[in-house]
Amino acid sequence: MKGVFGHYACCESEHPMLDGPRISEEARGFSCGFWGKSKRIQDHRFGVRREPDFGLKSGKFVPVADTSQLTSGVAERYASSLFDLALEQGAVDSVTADLDRFQAMLDESADLKRFVASPVFSAEDQLKAIVAISEKAGISGFFANFLKVVARNRRLFALPGMIKAFRIIAANHRGEISAEVTSAHALSQAQETELKVALKSVTGKDVTIAVTVDPSILGGLIVKVGSRQIDTSLRTKLSTLKLALKEVG
Repeated sequence: MKGVFGHYACCESEHPMLDGPRISEEARGFSCGFWGKSKRIQDHRFGVRREPDFGLKSGKFVPVADTSQLTSGVAERYASSLFDLALEQGAVDSVTADLDRFQAMLDESADLKRFVASPVFSAEDQLKAIVAISEKAGISGFFANFLKVVARNRRLFALPGMIKAFRIIAANHRGEISAEVTSAHALSQAQETELKVALKSVTGKDVTIAVTVDPSILGGLIVKVGSRQIDTSLRTKLSTLKLALKEVG
């Protein structure tokens, strides 16, 4: 991504986000010139190796508090508006493909993650960078326009939450449930297929998965379905072992 960012490359320091977004409920329309007459949101302010059963047979789903960005109003509203427009235009599949492509870029590029999370850039710089990134990745159509709107409205920090929310909305529309999966390494297509089968045996429904790579969990998986979570990560196992040893000592 270095060649794409150029002078837009993010600095190492992180800055706290400004206070929460304010959404114009009465307008509820993207009015930045990208969406034509479609009425949507108007936003004004800145704001391990594979285990055969993935641990699902031996693990246990437990309730967890949902504190992810996905639950934020801005992420859900933007995602809902994008899905509604894509559905109206028969473009859900193409938008989903572009969305997955952008998420893969986020997973692979630390620079892009910092750029999306940082509020230090002007709306103009964010827009220029997003346009360049989209063109390089071959992202076009509705999702490319959506990214422009998000950048212009200084809401890039909420983009990961928007992607998660869109996936859940799309899965619900298909009569599926959505699972968030954290893995220490990228899963192969065969592993993803096996994981879907394992999750279906647990939930009784078809499952669509969104995989995030996080090497810090060391191995295994963390799988979240709604408010339930199963953690088979090596990091958690080591932490549990450490606590047990302290109690023994």
